[in-house]
Amino acid sequence: MLLTTLTASHSPAEGNTFEKFVELAKNAPTSTSPADGLPVNGVRRTQVEVGKDGKLIFEPNNILEPKNTVVRFNFNPKNHSVVQSTFDEPCKPLNGGFSSGFIPTTVSPSGVEFDIIVQDKPIWFYCAQGNHCQSGMVGSINAYVASQSTGNTLEAFTAKAKAATPPSVIPPLAPRGGTLTVNGKTIAGFNGNVLPGSLQPSVAPSASGTQTAPPAASQTLPPPGGEIPPYYYDKAGGGKPTHWGWASNMSSDATAHLQLHQLIEDVLLHLLWDFYVKLEPPSGSLAGVYPKAIVNTIGAWAAQSVIHRGTTAECLNHYQRPLLGSCTYRLPTMTVDDYLTAIAKLNLVQIGAVIDISAKLAQQDPFIVPVLLTQVGAKSRVGAVVNMMQNHMAAAAPREVAIPAQLAWSFVMRGFVDSCPDKIAGMPEKPWPAVEVTGKKDDGGKTVAVNLKYEGSGSGTHFVAWMGPYGQLEFTPVTTEGDGRTAAVPASWYGYVWIAVVSKNGIKLDELKDNMVAGPEMVWVREP
Repeated sequence: MLLTTLTASHSPAEGNTFEKFVELAKNAPTSTSPADGLPVNGVRRTQVEVGKDGKLIFEPNNILEPKNTVVRFNFNPKNHSVVQSTFDEPCKPLNGGFSSGFIPTTVSPSGVEFDIIVQDKPIWFYCAQGNHCQSGMVGSINAYVASQSTGNTLEAFTAKAKAATPPSVIPPLAPRGGTLTVNGKTIAGFNGNVLPGSLQPSVAPSASGTQTAPPAASQTLPPPGGEIPPYYYDKAGGGKPTHWGWASNMSSDATAHLQLHQLIEDVLLHLLWDFYVKLEPPSGSLAGVYPKAIVNTIGAWAAQSVIHRGTTAECLNHYQRPLLGSCTYRLPTMTVDDYLTAIAKLNLVQIGAVIDISAKLAQQDPFIVPVLLTQVGAKSRVGAVVNMMQNHMAAAAPREVAIPAQLAWSFVMRGFVDSCPDKIAGMPEKPWPAVEVTGKKDDGGKTVAVNLKYEGSGSGTHFVAWMGPYGQLEFTPVTTEGDGRTAAVPASWYGYVWIAVVSKNGIKLDELKDNMVAGPEMVWVREP
């Protein structure tokens, strides 16, 4: 009655009347949707829940929508991704396809959304986390339905995914091919493929809408081979490799050298993390010693060490090779200077070992080399900052120093490890004796000789092997003066160098282990 009254009172008596409109509508051709499939002056959108209620599913997972529809993926706890694939390879990314990256979150709703636009052809997608794809966490857009006689169906795609060989793969950078937003803010991109914790909603918003990061002291270091929490990916600025190029097998030499890498990295990690926790305000015992930027940088170093150790464990696990059992460590943590000296030594001995390991494995296990060498850049930056914190130049050497693996093992075992349950193949029965630099002779700011103390064995003349940048290796004789021993420093050497006392000179770097008397040890010579 009201509609009739309004129509009669507002319709004109002649011209474009309501009655004429009804008559035209009855004679109009069949109605159609807009050409692009979208509502006029609007957006056609459908939503997909990712991992809702802790289930490994996309809901819905079989989407049927016209071209140009926006498909919005809403992320739920814990850590999922949406990656486009092909029908034939369900758990591998399509070249040029979309990828949300990993979206770790502990709250729901998370406020994290990833939008893609429907195209003409069927679209296949999966979650690249762990074995989620192989567990059936896959989906399709405009796939054929099971009742049709031809074409690829979601059911067939799911079966292929469950039969796929793990691990799943994700592109190294994100987001790709879509729009990622966090609480309405567009995220243009992030390094690695894990949404940084500074962007992701890891805790529920406060009344003011702000979020606070948990303190370092509340975190627990993951064990070697354990799942790495998103917290560490965020602080490290990236994640583990997404594509190894696995070989059909891995040599026993590679196994031993990766176990050595795990040992050194684990010691370095515990040292860095302990230092970071003590520096972090307000409760750290060393809080206030350094500005926030330095404290956060040291935290990033520790997180990078978690990732580097995890990379090694991933390789050993892939080939079902054993990880080292838990060792007990002896960390010199009395003062800030103690920390810096220990970090400088462990960081540089790890760099030296990685260089030596990479050279040894380049022919028989080449797939490992790129992953190892990409760590050297991060560790070199650590060395530069530590140099500055010790009032040295940031770049003390143009190249890092290679350290034979056996010498690196001896240095770490003797100086930082109380006990380890497992032995690494190819390493000495026990560490060589220590060599201590008890004094230096300077000339115009340059160290020209060092005084040494060691309990080395063997008869005849001893030599100091000086290991420096650019693969330099020089020898100077050890002379006895009273109860002490002295050796000259090679001319023009500078920065941090490594020394070892050997029984023979003129030998190659790889021959040092067969002629060792004492060492190795790191020595600061001078500024360049």
